[in-house]
Amino acid sequence: MPYRRLPNTDQARIKAMETAISKSGTRVDNKLVMSFKSTGEASSFVTKFKRERQLYMQSYDQQVKSSKKYQVQVRNVRLYISHFIQVLNMCVLRNEIKKDAKKLYNLEPMDFSVPDLTTETSILKWGENIIKGENQRIADRGVPIYNPTIAKVNVHYNIFTEAYYNQKVLQNNTTRNLEKVAVMREEADRIILDIWNQIEECFKDYPNEKRLQICQEYGVVYYYRTKEKRNMEAAQMQKALAFDENE
Repeated sequence: MPYRRLPNTDQARIKAMETAISKSGTRVDNKLVMSFKSTGEASSFVTKFKRERQLYMQSYDQQVKSSKKYQVQVRNVRLYISHFIQVLNMCVLRNEIKKDAKKLYNLEPMDFSVPDLTTETSILKWGENIIKGENQRIADRGVPIYNPTIAKVNVHYNIFTEAYYNQKVLQNNTTRNLEKVAVMREEADRIILDIWNQIEECFKDYPNEKRLQICQEYGVVYYYRTKEKRNMEAAQMQKALAFDENE
């Protein structure tokens, strides 16, 4: 026997409810297949569900589109910060800048490696450190570092920080909309289950194949187990062969 399974995608949930709604008011032996209360609830709910799902899809698409540009901005600011620190270290090695001046940038005087810049929070941290450090060193009459200048680094850092917080807003919007849809999925499943139970109850006395066929027309979804599916395919093959032989 095939088994019934509730939809596992939003589109399938919408289809199940809309199929039932389209058959609202149908009767068998002068008895409603589904109550008006259930189909009315489904009609009201599916409109809200589609709207919330659309909001989620829009916020997700907006986040994805923004992310492509954002990744370029992340790469650019990472390169500028890394390059600036490398140039600073070379200036120290050439004795153009005193080692202790690196403390202004929160860098260890004897450590000539580039800090980890793989995460966005590390970029925020080290971008702020070197901008403040270079400005302080220049204010103390130090010679500015060129190629890149701190002004150039600052431009890319400001672009990055603005994009970073904007991306966070988009991510939060997507998460919030997804949570709303997730909650509504539980309600959708409850409504569909109630309707499907009514449909199957209405046609419970029909012959098995006829019952399955009619229930499917009302939107109920059935799945065959692997063994049952193989047996059904084998039976269809035998029928096809018998038909060819008769021909």
